[in-house]
Amino acid sequence: MLDHPTGAGSEGDFRVDFDPRVRLEFHGSKISSNGGLLLFRELDEVLGLHDLAGQSLQDTRRGKNGVHSLVGLLRQSNFGRLAGYPDVNDAERLAHDPVMRQVVGGRAVDEWAASTSQMARFETDILTSAHNRAALADMPGQWIDALHDAQSPKWITLDMDSSVSPTHGDQEGTAWNGHFGCKCYHPLFVFNQFGDLERCALRKGNVHSADGWKEVMAPVIARYKKRDLMRFFRADAAFAIPELYEMLEAESYFYTIRLKGNAVLREAVSHLLKRPVGRPPNYVQRFYHDFEYRAASWAKARRVIAKVEWHPGDLFPRMGFVVTNLPMEPKWIIRFYNQRGTAEQHIKEGKYAINWTRLSCKRFRDNEVRLQLHALAYILGSFLKRADLPEEVADWSLTSIQSRLIKIGARVVRHARKITFQLAEVAVPRNIFGQILTAIRALKPPPRPT
Repeated sequence: MLDHPTGAGSEGDFRVDFDPRVRLEFHGSKISSNGGLLLFRELDEVLGLHDLAGQSLQDTRRGKNGVHSLVGLLRQSNFGRLAGYPDVNDAERLAHDPVMRQVVGGRAVDEWAASTSQMARFETDILTSAHNRAALADMPGQWIDALHDAQSPKWITLDMDSSVSPTHGDQEGTAWNGHFGCKCYHPLFVFNQFGDLERCALRKGNVHSADGWKEVMAPVIARYKKRDLMRFFRADAAFAIPELYEMLEAESYFYTIRLKGNAVLREAVSHLLKRPVGRPPNYVQRFYHDFEYRAASWAKARRVIAKVEWHPGDLFPRMGFVVTNLPMEPKWIIRFYNQRGTAEQHIKEGKYAINWTRLSCKRFRDNEVRLQLHALAYILGSFLKRADLPEEVADWSLTSIQSRLIKIGARVVRHARKITFQLAEVAVPRNIFGQILTAIRALKPPPRPT
């Protein structure tokens, strides 16, 4: 057997035929394709995010042989997902990645990050205890509170929506969902107007879209009760629930929630259902109607806004109804409600950038943990967009941030007293990288009064 493959200049190096000057070398533990993660590690440090997590989680390991701290394992789990590695099987190569080792900290800097078996035990054993699952569910809210301590918003708008996570095989809790046309889980999400994921919950595949809404919403409402700001809520017709209206009204939330049409509602807009007089124009004609309505299950009458649209070529009009307690003009209210579509975009970003539909464990509680870890990775990416970023990157989606900012090539050079990461200057020039770093440091909360 040859010691050197054909074309190799020396052991481990390769040459190519198209240009004899080119030599290929491999330095796995010195080169990384995830250089941008160092920015997010700085964001983590500025806001103290994983330190908060460490205060909430319980380490169930016995003995003193733990190589990596619980916080370090959580960092590896979350930053790995943010970089596009959604499975613990990826830990084997990430353990040698110099950027990941630096991000994890502790022993990983001078040795290796956690292996696949270590990460598997962390995610499917330590984190699946009842205490830690509850702590993980609360963690997005704690992280958002930490950011709001630095950047206090004047109002908060909450959007609630459900989604689909297709399943494969005989996974616990999976079921056929006729609406989505597949076997799946049916998670529930609450976002704010900044795109941050306030809270989420994994549910069985065959539950109603609004199932468990109270368990998800109540902790979010409780958190914002302590802050002096205006509060808004939006949701589609699946959440047209009298108990939800009453909760929102009691907590001083303004809301817009879509109503399914019925005979009484259609009768209220019957005067708008006749085709407008004259030649039909080549644009959409919109009409609004504002009226009081009380369903049989409601304790009182509420304001309903109707929108009727006549589209060119349509024989019948399209109509929609929104129940609200907002005092604004009908057109403004409908426009405000329509903005809830951004929640669907956030869900898509979570699917494509973080791959949070990858819930492939056998046990339901393991998949609950995976969804919460995906959520934390998503929040890390979302928080960067809250900083005062340079104009060149301010409008980047999470997918763009992942592919253009996180995926920066980096070479590590170690000296006795310092570690230097030499970053590729292609998608993100040096000056833009520096501006992003400055914007992250500006998020640091003011010191608490003693």
